[in-house]
Amino acid sequence: MFRRLFWFLTGAATGVWATRKVSRALRRLSPDSLAATAADRALETGARLREFAADVRSGMAQREGELQDALGLTGGEPDRAARRPAPRELDTDLPAPRRGIAYNPYDRKDEH
Repeated sequence: MFRRLFWFLTGAATGVWATRKVSRALRRLSPDSLAATAADRALETGARLREFAADVRSGMAQREGELQDALGLTGGEPDRAARRPAPRELDTDLPAPRRGIAYNPYDRKDEH
């Protein structure tokens, strides 16, 4: 009697465990879950790339300073940021493009 009860409860517990494991796997492999996982990994990769680029830029600036000090060029040339041209302003004379239609400024059909 106890032996049958033991094996019955063991089988029931194994069935519950297997059902939960399979349902978790199905939930993890659903399209929404896969899309969310891919988006999270893309964001993580982007953050790592931005961090790497910042490290490279700081290393470049440090090395450039070291080279300028070694060559005695520290006071001669103004900073690159000071030499940058001002950004162009947008041309506001042109009408805004309509959604789904490519805008051609030389197309005079709309003016008649």
